[in-house]
Amino acid sequence: MATIAVLGTFDTKGADHGFVADVIRSLGCDVLTIDLGTAGPSTFAADIDRHELRRRFESATGERLGEIPTDRGEATEQMGRAAEVVLRELADTRKIDGVISLGGTGGTSMGTRAMRGLPMGFPKVMVSTVAGGNVSTYVGISDIVMIPSIVDVSGLNRISVGVYRRAAAAVVGMASANRSDLGAATTQPLVVASMFGNTTRCVERAKELMQQSGFEVLVFHATGVGGRTMESLIEAGMVAGVLDITTTEWADELVGGVLGAGPSRLEAAARTGLPAIITPGCLDMVNFREPSTIPSQFANRLFYQHNPQITLMRTTPEECSRLGEILAEKINRSIGPVCFLYPLKAISIISATGQPFHNPAADEALRTSLKKHLRSDIPFEEVDAEINDPIFAERCATRLLGMMNDSRG
Repeated sequence: MATIAVLGTFDTKGADHGFVADVIRSLGCDVLTIDLGTAGPSTFAADIDRHELRRRFESATGERLGEIPTDRGEATEQMGRAAEVVLRELADTRKIDGVISLGGTGGTSMGTRAMRGLPMGFPKVMVSTVAGGNVSTYVGISDIVMIPSIVDVSGLNRISVGVYRRAAAAVVGMASANRSDLGAATTQPLVVASMFGNTTRCVERAKELMQQSGFEVLVFHATGVGGRTMESLIEAGMVAGVLDITTTEWADELVGGVLGAGPSRLEAAARTGLPAIITPGCLDMVNFREPSTIPSQFANRLFYQHNPQITLMRTTPEECSRLGEILAEKINRSIGPVCFLYPLKAISIISATGQPFHNPAADEALRTSLKKHLRSDIPFEEVDAEINDPIFAERCATRLLGMMNDSRG
């Protein structure tokens, strides 16, 4: 029987969490209640009350917390930190099989902080008043399921009861699926790949060849979150090789687009020494939302409407030259085998001859800068093809397979 942790502020949201706990029990699961309250008394006795939570944190970390701070922000930070440590310990020792929490901004901050410390695939459900907006700061690169509360988390009513029932059923279903014997995990070694709509054909063909050679390929959409998630899996030691076909997130990071992946993008494979293929996929574009959201300083630039929600801006020769320096600096940190493959005819669908982002001067600035700044012992191979030509995809796959075979030596 699965056990679900019900985590939250039982002083202000006790009725809500108590109702969810009852629903979970009615669905055949055990419940472990954990109180994150920082102010008044809890409305029901928790299995792990706020004081026990802090004691467990102190025992696990050796850090003394003392009394709960009177400042709400400070108290919220401490309780979220304690919940993160204790929840991970409960998951690691298999005392819980899933977690659910309900909250406003404070409860969401504490609940999701604790959830972000749990492994990918561990069921995590957050019912939140902020779930309908931008939740990237709460979710990060985790797989937390965010469910809009619709109304405030402030007692039971005809709306909240339905939301809570469905959320409880969701976490129970997720935990039950994890405990099922169906769909046993594959033991194939993993390769990760980065993809965009403008590099899809390349990645799909390379993926096909990797799978034929006995590898499972995880593809990540290069939208900022995708790049960060891929880097985290590499860092965690879960990966055998890297097909970083789509490094476009660095264009957003440099120029100020909306899909940057942060300043450490491209560092994980270099630091861990994994065999890696790097290409300049989609460095011809910077991503923005709707045209009305584009900053005024870019008014005279070349744009392409990718879809109603995404507007692409062509990178300039100056930006491409700087991108070459940045990529080279990251790749030069590599302690393992790495190869840069450059498609001479196009670095995306729309940079090919006759396409809207065709700009030979910008592409040449990128190519020249990369060659100039890459370490002399790192192969830089030029392929007379567009990035989505099968010949380029096949070269990426066969080159990576060769490097991985040599590494296993």
